[in-house]
Amino acid sequence: MNIHFVGIDPETDEDGCPTVWVDTSTADLLIQSYQADNETTATCDALSPARAPIPPGETVIRVPARMIPIIRKACDELDPGVR
Repeated sequence: MNIHFVGIDPETDEDGCPTVWVDTSTADLLIQSYQADNETTATCDALSPARAPIPPGETVIRVPARMIPIIRKACDELDPGVR
């Protein structure tokens, strides 16, 4: 496992700190963010093409829009040829 820090929410405070890392050995994104509220989770669950409830061990997270540049940077670090 080779995890590399990419960025943290530019508006982070002491109570929340959405963060993005990449695992360069698997090309996975690792994202810490806010857990979606019950209404959002239920809506996502109902709209899932999997036609099954969100399984244990998975959840819906809400990533602030201001984090999009950090997520793009993470994707670029994993695959710099894709832009």
